[in-house]
Parts: sequence; structure tokens; C-alpha cells
Amino acid sequence: MKKQRNPTKRKIQNKGYSEAGASYIKKSMKAMIPNSGAPSEDIDNNNYTLRQRARMLYMGSAIAASAIKTNRTNVVGNGLKLKSTINRHILGLSQEEAEAWQKRTEAEFELWATNKRACDATGVNDFYGIQQLALISWLLSGDVFAVIKHYDATPLMPYSLRLHLIEADRVRTPYVLTSSAVGYTTGVTKDGNKIYDGVEIDQNGSILAYHIANTHPFQSTMTPTEFVRVEAYGEESGLPNILHIMESERPEQFRGVPYLAQVIEPLLQMRRYTEAEIMSALVQSFFTAFITTEAIQNDIPMNEPLSGDVGEVSDGENEYEMGAGTINVLKAGEDVKFGAPTHPNSGFDVFMRSLSEQVGAALEVPADLLLKSFNSSYSASRAALLEAWKAFKMRREWLTNDLCRPVYEIWLTEAVARGRISAPAFFTDPLIRQAYLGSEWIGAPAGQLDPTKEITAAVMAIENGLSTREAETIKLNGGQYTANIDRLLTENERLRQANGEQAQGAQAFQNYIQTLVQKAVAKEVEMRGIGTYH
Repeated sequence: MKKQRNPTKRKIQNKGYSEAGASYIKKSMKAMIPNSGAPSEDIDNNNYTLRQRARMLYMGSAIAASAIKTNRTNVVGNGLKLKSTINRHILGLSQEEAEAWQKRTEAEFELWATNKRACDATGVNDFYGIQQLALISWLLSGDVFAVIKHYDATPLMPYSLRLHLIEADRVRTPYVLTSSAVGYTTGVTKDGNKIYDGVEIDQNGSILAYHIANTHPFQSTMTPTEFVRVEAYGEESGLPNILHIMESERPEQFRGVPYLAQVIEPLLQMRRYTEAEIMSALVQSFFTAFITTEAIQNDIPMNEPLSGDVGEVSDGENEYEMGAGTINVLKAGEDVKFGAPTHPNSGFDVFMRSLSEQVGAALEVPADLLLKSFNSSYSASRAALLEAWKAFKMRREWLTNDLCRPVYEIWLTEAVARGRISAPAFFTDPLIRQAYLGSEWIGAPAGQLDPTKEITAAVMAIENGLSTREAETIKLNGGQYTANIDRLLTENERLRQANGEQAQGAQAFQNYIQTLVQKAVAKEVEMRGIGTYH
């Protein structure tokens, strides 16, 4: 007798994402078994390898170097310059007083920022060079640190503030505080605070301090490795003792990820492919002759290349060399055969362009800009440039918030304390302090593909109240509108004076010519007896 199926029993089916990206039944998804962990496991424990590979690609891959340097040039350029923007309404200052204070402060800051001995603890870079170096190190290593130091002030260098950039590798968990497992980066202090790859946090997850080693990992040196614990903020001043520049991609992440991390594999394969194509073209360009002989040749040494302008690289008995016009003598029974490549070299550009587009998409640098090859239409090139500038402006703002504004606050605090800048109530009222600290950091503008169209668009935006002259000046050439007005007043006055002198000279010359004409006509009239000329 056939057993009847119970209608109340139904087969359990997958639901939601278990039928899609979370499926372990579909053949296409069975082999995809990821094992993601905490940020400290996924990021910190792998950062050492990622940094070494990213740096190797930067030093050996043209595409990787272009990605880093394109960001450096567009995000920082010649440097992000201070423009003080105090809140004069909170401070009770007139427009003239506010502008005078801002100009004085900007001049004082330039005194410190443009002197590499005055702002860099190593004496190598000025503040704008520090910005460039910080950005490159941040992108290559995932993050970078600036230790705040103070040296003795001098008459020519009246500020004690110095910045010391520390590479990411030197900030790490002391070995004695870890589990002693190789590659394990999490440790615990005697007080019970956890350390994530050199970053110490308290029980609430707030950053307390950074642990800095005096050496790089596996550095070849006789100097023993020692660690210094630097508290994140000063106990009395509340100002940062160290600045951490990084990009966060996960909550509770305390160390950054190298910019090239997601594209390390394709960049490496592109480098290998490029080298293979270069070698293939080089080998095919060589004209090399091979002589097979059974006789002993006393005049022609075995296996020695007989090229007039290329010396012998190797004298190995079983090694042959190739080069332009090279002749190799083979032993009896030896022969040379070359394998003909089956792939067409004509596909190299198309293939590399396609990979560059994928790499550029991951790095937020369009292939046109990554390759510095603008062969598309005006609209396409402009769209690519605008898309890239969204990322550049975002990173510029991050660098400003992590480096420039904190440094400016530390510097201005010292300037006010030393009496070089007058800022009443700066140390007593947080609102007043914040009003004085307002600042913008102006960098290089986006390139202009068609200046006429872009300036016309800027004028229309100003006339319709969609933008301001100050904003459009910064956007077009990174200048300052008020400074331009002051300069134009001077130039126009000089031009008016020059035009006035020229006008007076022209009028005098015209009067002189007219007088000569009148005298000549009067003389002619008198000679002919016509009458009197008036």
C-alpha cells in the first residue's frame, strides 16, 4: 500500500540571502568559504606583509607609483596653505580688525612653516614637505604618525614646536606584551589595557597611548630594540602629543590599511606581464649567430660572444649570451631553438588598459588619469577628472583634520602663550578659543581642460548667487579673492597713471601738429592774397 504524504510536513527551504550570496549549495558558491574576523585579526596581523608588498610595487611598478604620486600631486601639491577664518562675530571684531588679525597670524605661521629647521625635528622638510611625506607614507603603509616635540626657541626661530614623522612599522606592540606568537600584534599591559598593533586603549575603547620602537621590524642594526610609550594627549594641556593619520574602513579599527592593498595582486601580475613583453621584444630585436662545429677552435674560445662593442658577461662553459651582432660558438651536437609566442603583441595595450581601468576604479583614480593618457572626448576627460577630484578632496580634508588643523592649534597655542599673537580669553573660554582657531587649508585646484568654459561657468554661478567670488577664486587657481583685489587696486592705479601720461603726451603731439598745419595754411593764404586765414 502506497504511503500518503502528510500535507502538514513541508521541506525546509533556504530563505533570503541563503539563496544568493550566502548559499553553500550553489556550485558557484561552494568553494567560497571566507573567514573574516575582528579588525585586529583581519588588518593588524596582515599589515606587515601588506606594507612590504605595497612599497615593493611603488618602487617597481609604474602603475602603482602613478597611483601614489597622482594622489600626492593633487591632494597636497605644493602644500596646503593656511587661510585664517576667525569668527569675528563671536570675538566682537570689526571686518577690518578681523582681517588685520588674520593677516598677522598667517604671516607668523609662515615664519614657522617655511623654515625646515623651525618645524621639522629632523631638519629635512618644511611644513609643506611634511604634508607631502605624510600623505605618501599614509598611502603606502596605511597610516603615519607625527610626534609633537619641543626644542628651545631662538631669536630667529621663536617657536619651539617641531614635528617628527614616524613610519607605521615603528608603532607596534612590544614583543614582551604579546602572546609571543610570530605575527600576533595584540597585547595587554600590566594595567589590563589592550594594545592593538602599538595602539593602547582603555576599558572604554578610547585611545590612551602609542608604543613606538626605535627600530623597524627585522632591521639590520646592532642597536637593541627599545619602546617608548607616548600618551595620546598631554595631561595638563589636553593637546595631542602624537598625531595619527589614517583612513578607517571598519568600526573599532585602530590601524590603517595600505592604499594599494586591494590591488596588490593585479598590479604584480601587470608588472610581470610588462616585463615579459619587454624581454620578448628585446630578444626578438637581437641578431645573434650560432656556429656549430666539431673541430677544436683555438682562435675562437668556446661560448664566448664575439660582439665588437659588448663585453663578455659570463665565461661559463654552458652559458650563451645574446645581443646585437653577437656570435656564439656551440659544441658539437648542440643546437639552439626558440619558441614562438602564440599570443599577439597587438593585444598588450588593450589588455593593460582594461586592467588599469579596474585598478583605477578600486583606487578612485580613473584610468585616463592613472596612465596620464587623455585620448577621450572633452566630456569624458572632464568627467574622469571630476570623479577623481571627489576622492582627492576627501583625502585632502582627512589630511587637514588629522594633521594641519591639530598642528595649527598647537602652534597658535604657543604663539598666544609667547605673546606673539594677541587673543584675549583664548585660554579661558572654549568658545572664544574655537572662534580663533577657524581655518581653511587651500591647495592646488583641479586642472582646467577648457579654461574659457570653466571661467564662464564661474561667472554665471556668482551672478546667480550660487557661489561667491572667494570660493570661485580658490576653485580656479587656489588664490585669494581679497588679496587679488588689493593687488588689482595697485596695478590699476599704476596703469591709470601710465595711460594718463601717454594721453598727455599724445595730446601735446596732436596740438603741435595742428599748430604746424595752421601756420602752413596761413602762409599759403597770405602768399596767394586770398585774405586772412582764421
